[in-house]
Parts: sequence; C-alpha cells; structure tokens
Amino acid sequence: MNGMTGTPMPHPDRRGRWRHVLCALSGAAALALSLAAHGQPSNADTLTRIKERGYITLGHRESSVPFSYFDDKGQVVGYSHELALRIVDAIRQHLEDPLLVLRLVLVTPENRISSIANGEVDFECGSTTHNSVRARQVSFSNTIFVIGTRLLTARDSGIHDFPDLAGRRVVTTVATTSEHLLRRMNEEKQMDMTILTAPDYDESFHVLERGEADAFMMDDALLYGEVAKAKNPGQWIVTGTPQSYEAYGCMMKRGDVAFKRLVDSTLARIMQSGEAERIYRKWFMSPLPSSGLNLNYPLSETLRALFRNPNDHPYQ
Repeated sequence: MNGMTGTPMPHPDRRGRWRHVLCALSGAAALALSLAAHGQPSNADTLTRIKERGYITLGHRESSVPFSYFDDKGQVVGYSHELALRIVDAIRQHLEDPLLVLRLVLVTPENRISSIANGEVDFECGSTTHNSVRARQVSFSNTIFVIGTRLLTARDSGIHDFPDLAGRRVVTTVATTSEHLLRRMNEEKQMDMTILTAPDYDESFHVLERGEADAFMMDDALLYGEVAKAKNPGQWIVTGTPQSYEAYGCMMKRGDVAFKRLVDSTLARIMQSGEAERIYRKWFMSPLPSSGLNLNYPLSETLRALFRNPNDHPYQ
C-alpha cells in the first residue's frame, strides 16, 4: 500500500500488462472515434447523434404513390413524406438548429427495416406496415394511415374476389405483408395460384399491365396509386374483400424513447389540428402534382377517428 494515498500500486511484474491494457483501451477509443467520423452506426440516442453530426437522415421510397415517391422532376413527394418534413421541422426546433441539413436516403421493401436498425437512416416515412413482428426490430410512430389489402385487376378479368384467384397468376411486391398473406392463403386453401413477386409496387403493376399476371394484391391505397399512374386508368379496378387491415407508421430506432416521443407528439399535433386532413385531401382527393391524376380516395371513418385520437396500435 502507498502510505500517503492508501492506493494499491501495481505489482512490479504486472506493469507490463497494465501498459498493454492502457494501449488497448486507447486503441479501442481511437477506433470508435474513427468509426463515428466515417458515419458508422452509433449507440447514441438519435437526437444526440443528429446534433453531433449536423444532419438528419430520412428514408423514403421510390414509387409508393401517393405516400413517398419521385415526381417527374426527381423530387421526393407524397403524403407520408409531407408528414416526415413536419417531423424534420420539429427536430430542428427541438435542437434549436434551424440549419440542420436533411439528407434523403432511398430505401426498398427489402432493406427499409435494416436501414433503421443499423443506423443508416434516423427515421423512415413511407408505406411501411406496423406489426408485432417488425416491432421487435424497430419502433413505430403513431399510425399515419390505415389500409386494407385487396386486388387490382382488369375490369374484364372475371376476378371479383379472392376465391376467383384459384388457378390464376397473382403478383405482389416482395417482402410485404401481402406476400405473406397470399402464400398462406395458397397453402391453406390449396388454390393452386402461381405467385409472382416484384421488387417494388411500380414493377408489380407493370407485371400485371404486361399480362404476365391476372391480379395484383397489395394495400388498397397503393393500388389506387397505380391506377392513377396507368396509361389507361379506366381499364383497371380495385376489388375484393380486404384480407387484412394494416396500420402504416414511420419507423425509427427501437427503444429510443425521447425520439419517439418527439415524433409522436408532432404527428398528434398535426392530426388533431386538422392539418393532417388537409394534407390527406391534397394527396388522395386532388390532382397529384406533375401527373394531374386524382385517386378519388375518400377519407375513411377509421382514419378520421385516428386523427381525433392518435395512437400507435398495430392491427397484427
């Protein structure tokens, strides 16, 4: 023992090992700083991470009309994207930094969840269904939209509901809840469907349009979006009894309570003030920017009730 301080001194033959430990710790710290400098995922909470690096990363979609998509000028637009921009404004205000840069990151159905989980993007707002399985990997905001899974088909296809798909070719988008439902239906009811998948909603519709499939199963709002973009909208019809109801939410890192609180409170304010309904009418009941096409998709009573009482409850 050191008589003056009462602090144990390292044993002489252990000093070399102490130096090795200190060097290793210094090296680990340097590596951590290097990874942070190169934009690697950090364990810091989202708001702290945003403040330290000086920018926000927002995940968006390529062709999820009218939720999040590129317009004819290459700009990201849509209902979900407009809500996301309100969240960006709230982050800037919360961090007292109006000059925080916004960086947009394109995500797909296959990588959107991993992009959040690995820290590539801070949050994503598009057309992602909130369910209990996904909630084990990421957190979801208050619900921003409610849909039913239905069918898009040609008016003269003879397909009116899901039982009519027996022995037919059906396309859906890969890694979606519709794909899961369709495969389960095919197995449990022995419908002998040929199930095709495409990487996104746009390509799924093109498979249908080219005659390679007889029907396209997906969220009804997205199907109306594809009809609005079609060369001949009158050729197509959305039909069928909904096979599920699903809640869309914005995704963020799991367990980040402070960030989720900010996102949820922002969305609740927008919904309860009437602003969300005005944004809805812009994207679902008015001509879409650049295309001029109108989805004519009235606000449902379910969504109207959600706007009155915002919540983050999934349907599954």
